[in-house]
Amino acid sequence: MSIILKNATFVDYKTFEFIKAHIKVGNHNNSKPELFKDLETVAITASDTIIDCTDKFITKSFVCGHHHAYSALARGMGGPLKPPVNFYENLKYLWWALDKSLDKASVEASAYATAIACAKNGVTFVIDHHASPFFAQGSLELISEVFGKVGVAHLLCFEISDRDGNDVLKNEFEASENYLRSHQGLVGLHASFTVSDNTIKKAVALAEKYNSGIHIHTAEDICDQNDSIKNYNIRVVERLNNAGILNSPKSILVHCLHLNDKEREIIANSPVYIAQNIESNLNNNVGIFNGKNLNDNIMLGTDGMHSDMLRSFKAAYFYGQTSEQLSMDDAYNRLRNAHKYILENNFKGDDDNNLIVLDYKSPTPVTADNFLSHLIFGIEPSDILHVIANGELIVKDRQLTKINEEEVMSLTQRASVNLWSKFKNQSL
Repeated sequence: MSIILKNATFVDYKTFEFIKAHIKVGNHNNSKPELFKDLETVAITASDTIIDCTDKFITKSFVCGHHHAYSALARGMGGPLKPPVNFYENLKYLWWALDKSLDKASVEASAYATAIACAKNGVTFVIDHHASPFFAQGSLELISEVFGKVGVAHLLCFEISDRDGNDVLKNEFEASENYLRSHQGLVGLHASFTVSDNTIKKAVALAEKYNSGIHIHTAEDICDQNDSIKNYNIRVVERLNNAGILNSPKSILVHCLHLNDKEREIIANSPVYIAQNIESNLNNNVGIFNGKNLNDNIMLGTDGMHSDMLRSFKAAYFYGQTSEQLSMDDAYNRLRNAHKYILENNFKGDDDNNLIVLDYKSPTPVTADNFLSHLIFGIEPSDILHVIANGELIVKDRQLTKINEEEVMSLTQRASVNLWSKFKNQSL
């Protein structure tokens, strides 16, 4: 079964070349859209879905380079009883209290809320960093199942940390390995300041065992650097590099704000990828990302703030103009670098049959020469009419096709209330 997008304007996401064509999209792995000038030459069967795309633009869908699905139900929750006064307290009293409150029902609901938002925003692949220390076993499998039901491909990891004691730590390692036995994934670590040398060593060994990489928050706040210098007499990136984390092109360093020149040089000479999360950094008041003297493997994430990669792309450009003289092309490359990360590391789920159909009504001409400008200043997620993920139509006329969104949102509402109640008890 294929999808036929007739009378379409195909926009090559690498070159911005515009091609007027009828597009046939298959649903098998490594499927590439076939472009035809004449509809009569397209082999169409009774099981194919035909969609008229007159005056519509078709281009590659998006990837989120760093997400936290577990935070999806925090919207409207309210803060902890003890107001945080710095980044560390924000983690301790808000996010660590939240992740301790997560159970099977709230993890499932969080995954649904995230997958739905991603799909409707044209995000068909998510690299997620999950934390639920008191519901570790089976949590990644549950998230994977839910994402699959919505139709969103994914690369998951569990956030391993020493902060909740040895029993929890052991369980987190076991949960990670159980998932990696039968799924593509990464090995998650929280951050340098919450993991011991022994934990890092075991995580690297686990990643090597399953030909994977490490996904870790890096120098998000100065407290991460202060801890590393105080306890290990070395800076964060040096510590991670000495442990072998930066040897793998599958490893992802998230944030990378508080770096000195030596650390930037280490990253520049490594194959590792960096996930930039500008809005989260602003929200947490920890600084603004600067990609100067790093490698070119910078991709964009949301850090759980939302599931809108167009929004992350625009924020990266607007703030990057001041912080690092970022051009439109530079910002766009960061938006699309996650595709390169997936392709280079042979992860599955981001083939060329992942597409969005834009119903973008512009008051000015849209051409190959100005499409990037329209992406920044004009095109919004509300313009995404259809979404095709791995050759399957998962959003049609802005509505999900594989699940009943109304029923699922009723589930997330109930789970949110229960989670908020548990969170209040945790934050006492």
